[in-house]
Amino acid sequence: MADTEHLLIKRYASRRLYNTETSDYVTLEDIAGFIRAGREVKIVDLKSGDDLTRQYLLQIIAEHESRGESVLPIGVLTDLVRSYTSQAQSVVPDFLAASFEMLQQGQSKMMDNMAAINPMASMPGFEAMRVQQEAFFKAMTGGIAPGAGGDGAPAAPAEAAPAEDLDDIKRQLADLQSKLSKM
Repeated sequence: MADTEHLLIKRYASRRLYNTETSDYVTLEDIAGFIRAGREVKIVDLKSGDDLTRQYLLQIIAEHESRGESVLPIGVLTDLVRSYTSQAQSVVPDFLAASFEMLQQGQSKMMDNMAAINPMASMPGFEAMRVQQEAFFKAMTGGIAPGAGGDGAPAAPAEAAPAEDLDDIKRQLADLQSKLSKM
């Protein structure tokens, strides 16, 4: 994604964060709101030009976790810490990206199935809820929209997988998690 598509936030020496689009100062919670709304955000140090986006995204996650809004189980956090000091470091990013992509695809299929078999799907507000869910998963997975391939391009339409295929995928994911925790 080109930088022109990112909402540029500049961090001043005072550590204040400045939204270059609206010309005002913002908080971490404001940045989290932009991301939840589907915006791509880039945070840079005004003086050095260093990209600080990862640092601030991790800080947002840490603040949510510390307030009891836990999304990441202790075991996953522990394994992430271990991955920074092991050979697993090289496979963890790809593994996490693939896991979130599978989560997105499963959620997208679930929403599609609900729309097909659920009479509530025709109720006012259902479509808004579906869009909100997609935005949530987009935010959780670093901007990869449901159904998108790893390169951001829409994936080819997949045929509905039987329950056996889903069980097989779950087993493979469990095997990968087990191998990762042993590394």
